[in-house]
Amino acid sequence: MLELIGSGLVSMWLEMAGVQIKPLEPMDVLAWQSNPSLIVAPDPNPAGVTTVQQYLQGLATSRLVAANTVQSQGIWIQSGPILMANHQGTIPLPAASLTKIATSLVAFKTWGPNHQFETLVSATGPIQNGVLKGDLVIIGSGDPLFVWEEAIAVGNTLNKMGIKRVQGNLVITGYFAMNFQRDPLLAGQLLKQAFDHTTWTRGIAFQHARMPKGTPKPQVAIAGTVKVAAQLNPQQTLLVRHRSLPLHQIIKEMNVFSNNDMAQMLADLVGGHLVVQSTAAQLARVPASEIQLINGSGLGVENRISPRAACAMLMALQQEALAHGLNLADLFPTSGFDNRGTLHARHIPAGTVIKTGTLNEVSALAGVMPTHDRGLVWFAIINRGPYVPTFRAEQDKFLQRLLKQLQIAQGVPSVLTPHSGINYVPQLGAANRNEVLLRS
Repeated sequence: MLELIGSGLVSMWLEMAGVQIKPLEPMDVLAWQSNPSLIVAPDPNPAGVTTVQQYLQGLATSRLVAANTVQSQGIWIQSGPILMANHQGTIPLPAASLTKIATSLVAFKTWGPNHQFETLVSATGPIQNGVLKGDLVIIGSGDPLFVWEEAIAVGNTLNKMGIKRVQGNLVITGYFAMNFQRDPLLAGQLLKQAFDHTTWTRGIAFQHARMPKGTPKPQVAIAGTVKVAAQLNPQQTLLVRHRSLPLHQIIKEMNVFSNNDMAQMLADLVGGHLVVQSTAAQLARVPASEIQLINGSGLGVENRISPRAACAMLMALQQEALAHGLNLADLFPTSGFDNRGTLHARHIPAGTVIKTGTLNEVSALAGVMPTHDRGLVWFAIINRGPYVPTFRAEQDKFLQRLLKQLQIAQGVPSVLTPHSGINYVPQLGAANRNEVLLRS
């Protein structure tokens, strides 16, 4: 932090905001260094405070919230080290899927953006005349996005190796999930069905049709049943190594659709919700009390995060991403670039990176918005009450009003532009992520 102060970056931020600079005393430096939100000055421009006051008054006037429950709404707005507005911003509130920000941060820090989860396929017997005379064994390592397309690609690879039938069983070991089904027996049954196109339902055929034109339909008929084994059979031969999408694409897909199962799998793999909770607080430099989790997905009002902590985690994740040549827009949906999942039907200002959160009586929105007057503006809004769809609409209007006050940025800055481009969808079931290990 002392390096940051000495670099002049803070002075530049303050000068851009019109704040008068005065030399920092040693005790001021230490106080700032211990402040997790890096706030060193209030904002002389009342735009943030005024917009928040109007927003809260509007909620009360329209009876979206009772006048005596306005205090249960949480808001934090920050630009660099400047606090623009704060309403209950340091109070941990039920944050729903803002929890996935913590899971994303810890997973990204743990593995890095290019980590790929491996699923190994092996055999317990020889392959003769297209028949595997033994069991087909799947060894999972926690790929949270192993879906129909991935299974079809693995089945096609087995066909190319000459395997058409399996005399034995399909055995599942390790941490294997499919189509977000984390029960290994049920996941194995889905995999068995995917391997043999003669058993496909219309839904599987639809997913196959979305794959590149000319993708074959696999036919690996398994005579036996699906079994789950706690330990590996030492008498087996590795056939195929399947690699998942890179982690940064997995995280973005998880956040675009706010997928609870993917988030929970990632949280489990890094050590569980308590590890996510403590590590996220350390990386974001916020008090541990501001991030209270019971899982990695956000399901349950017991998951509580302060608006300040949500912003701080996004800032920390942006810093981690930039160190790897990426940015936050490569990990979360971005207005004007993504029109899928949680961004669908929203009216978020262009170039704004967001994460939504929804429960029965919780509607949350956090992210970062480019502006002309304040550069990157980080925000978190946590609404509580039964009118979730209306809260969403009001949150969008809030951002639009704030942007009007701060002026539209001249184009989306590169630090909020996804490298994948507009409406990019990763290629699930790519054949080049399957490596044949058995050498003839």
